[in-house]
Amino acid sequence: MDAAIATAGETAMGYPPAPEGFTVYLIGDVHGRLDLLLDVQRRIDADKSRSSSEHTAEIYLGDYIDRGPDSAGVVSRLIERAGETRAIFLRGNHEQMLLTFLQGDDGCFERWCAVGAIATLLSYGVSPDLVSRSAHPEEVRHGLLERLPADHHNFYVETGSYIRVGAYLAVHGGVRPGLKLEDQGAADLMGIRRDFLSYEGDFGFIVVHGHTPVAAPDLRPNRINIDTGAFASNRLTCLRIGSDGPRVLEG
Repeated sequence: MDAAIATAGETAMGYPPAPEGFTVYLIGDVHGRLDLLLDVQRRIDADKSRSSSEHTAEIYLGDYIDRGPDSAGVVSRLIERAGETRAIFLRGNHEQMLLTFLQGDDGCFERWCAVGAIATLLSYGVSPDLVSRSAHPEEVRHGLLERLPADHHNFYVETGSYIRVGAYLAVHGGVRPGLKLEDQGAADLMGIRRDFLSYEGDFGFIVVHGHTPVAAPDLRPNRINIDTGAFASNRLTCLRIGSDGPRVLEG
């Protein structure tokens, strides 16, 4: 999407509209919940059928895997979705942990397991015996590489860091206040919390992010958090930004 497309005016709520002619759908952290992802995509398709927008795009904010029961199914569906509509996939810290592990970092395996890796490994068919005992990380890595489809590996590798959409910036974790966008570090884009969440100033754009679960979508003047903890809450949030600005796309 052309980040240089300008927006004009503001909506009644004070938020800018999407770039002219666009409707953008942003989807929060899925975490292995294929059932919720399919429901959100049905809602998006129904909304598109009622929309007069010339262009639409779906932006997925990362953390597709871990914790929930069907990470492999989620990624298969996202790959399929990319063949049906314009879809952009950002990288979350969970995808980064998977890639770091696959690249040979044994030290990250324990950290990854602590945040839900076992569910992902099982969804790819890695032996329960292998992941339930004290196997060496290299054994687990070999088991995952044997079962990981090539298109899934490519999907993880090709995920992006952020995308600018008019007055909005979509990113998984957030940004570090005071740094230019081009100077932001990958660790902050995927994993920042306190310094970003507590900042009340102007980032230069409205940041739409996930990563930090909240009970309900949190719309603030400088940022919008749409991670509603889908894996535990059964609520996967989609934010629709159109000519009327942002609103949560309800079922």
